[in-house]
Amino acid sequence: MTDHEDLAAENRALRARMAWMLEQAERNHDIMMRHQAFDLEIVAATNFPELIGRIFGSLPAISELESVTLSLVDEGDDIRTVMEKLGVDFAAFPQLLFVPGIGQLTLGTETKPLLGAHDAARDAHRFPGAPPLQSVAIVPLLRNRRVIGTLNLGSADPARFTPSLGTDFVEHMASIIAICLENVISNEMLKYIGLTDSLTGVFNRRYLDRRLLEEIARARRQHYDLSFLYIDIDHFKRINDTLGHQGGDEVLREVASRIKGELRVSDALARFGGEEFVVLLIDAGLDSAAFVAERIRASLAEPMIELPGGVKVSITGSIGVACLAGAEGEGPAEAAATELIAHADEALYQAKAGGRNRVVRHAGR
Repeated sequence: MTDHEDLAAENRALRARMAWMLEQAERNHDIMMRHQAFDLEIVAATNFPELIGRIFGSLPAISELESVTLSLVDEGDDIRTVMEKLGVDFAAFPQLLFVPGIGQLTLGTETKPLLGAHDAARDAHRFPGAPPLQSVAIVPLLRNRRVIGTLNLGSADPARFTPSLGTDFVEHMASIIAICLENVISNEMLKYIGLTDSLTGVFNRRYLDRRLLEEIARARRQHYDLSFLYIDIDHFKRINDTLGHQGGDEVLREVASRIKGELRVSDALARFGGEEFVVLLIDAGLDSAAFVAERIRASLAEPMIELPGGVKVSITGSIGVACLAGAEGEGPAEAAATELIAHADEALYQAKAGGRNRVVRHAGR
């Protein structure tokens, strides 16, 4: 080969090398722009399901990964419990995993990502239902030097995540996700506190009023019945006068617990104030609601409530029941909600006037 041919071959190799480098630079720029858009997308999320949905909906595509999951530390099951009470459907997010403590994250270190070949024995619980994976990145989610979970990335490419790979990019991504998670979870916790009765731990009237409007709209669309129970503890003033407010508070907490024990997860229990509780029964007609009300009435009456110090007290409750048929009404949901509550209140008045410790259905339903 002549010198001229050698030079031409070298030029071709250089041009090919430059073309490859340009292609890689453009690809990296495209990836960077997509991830910047992802950062803005999750930062804009205003609630927990919206944030989780955006992470799982966008990240696998923009990162070209076969599996993305999150493991969140949830000591005492507090996060999951509150989110469920706020209506989060975790069945829609199988990629979201909760662990009871940091020890269950099984990190190699607490603060640095773990990159390398997929280990079925070690990683199976992190990627439930995932397609075959060859390499993974387990990236700690850190807030104020505290591990709150891990971002778990899985790829079918064995060279995608290797121990020698730089981790600045995935650590930055995890830090943005961690900040968003902490902010949204904190906001949801504050929302829950604002919708909860501090004494009994059940919802308050503010929550029930909001939930009732949502359920009326949904019941009209899907044509199912809603029923409403208005519950009043009989002669509660005597309990307070005899046992004092501390004893009365214990009775209220036990009443809330007994009512809740007769309900489904989909139903809503709230304290309206004083000794009044209400229950919203989803997809329940008048007969079903009256049956549930009778169970609640019997549960309140027996057994006696045992208070600190060995004191026992017997209580009863009066319950009014009203129903809104799913096919009823074209007017504003607010008017329908007001009418439903008023009908249950009328039935409660009749129960109390009729001797208490009884269930009465609203005559118009």
